Amino acid sequence: MFADEAGNFDFRRHPNVSNFYIICTVTMTDCAKPAALLTDLKRQLAWEKAPVRDSFHCTDDAQATRDRVFETILGCEFGVQATVMEKAKANPSIRKTDAAFYGHGWLYHLRHGLRDEIFFADELHITAASVRTKKEQVAFADAVRDVVRETVDGPAVRTSFWQCATDPCLQLADYCTWAIQRKWEKGDARSYDLIRDRVTYHYDLFARGKTLYF
Repeated sequence: MFADEAGNFDFRRHPNVSNFYIICTVTMTDCAKPAALLTDLKRQLAWEKAPVRDSFHCTDDAQATRDRVFETILGCEFGVQATVMEKAKANPSIRKTDAAFYGHGWLYHLRHGLRDEIFFADELHITAASVRTKKEQVAFADAVRDVVRETVDGPAVRTSFWQCATDPCLQLADYCTWAIQRKWEKGDARSYDLIRDRVTYHYDLFARGKTLYF
């Protein structure tokens, strides 16, 4: 399983502040094929003298590059799960720290979004894109590991936190996360529609909430 997130931990209304925080995972049984295909694509784009960086990152990539990446990853088998949290509806009690809010999202994501994947797995390797500073990353990693211990009972589990640029499968997760965020933040579902049939779980965690805290 490869995980990424979208949004920030700024809980206020501002044009440059996200309205939602999204946890997204991509599940697959074969990591080799997408990794190989994305590496080959990067080399091909370089050969074509197309704009390409050291790694794929959807926010920064040119639209022509995005089109090629989506075309490539859709040739692979994977599932997508997303837990969406509208930040204004988040009770202050669950966001006393950024890591606590992050862990709250992961708790429900693992408990509900990945229930079947966890139940039928013999081994589960959770690889998440590292976030923020090294000190903050420790707190975020501990939050996820605590949730894993609480929710996962059965398969052998390992957790890793790596820079997105180091693993093509994390870049695949980044693209799926970007597509989902674009749908929620901008109302633009063009990229989401490309992966729609891969989405196995897509849940607005605070949909029933009526109170806005800011």
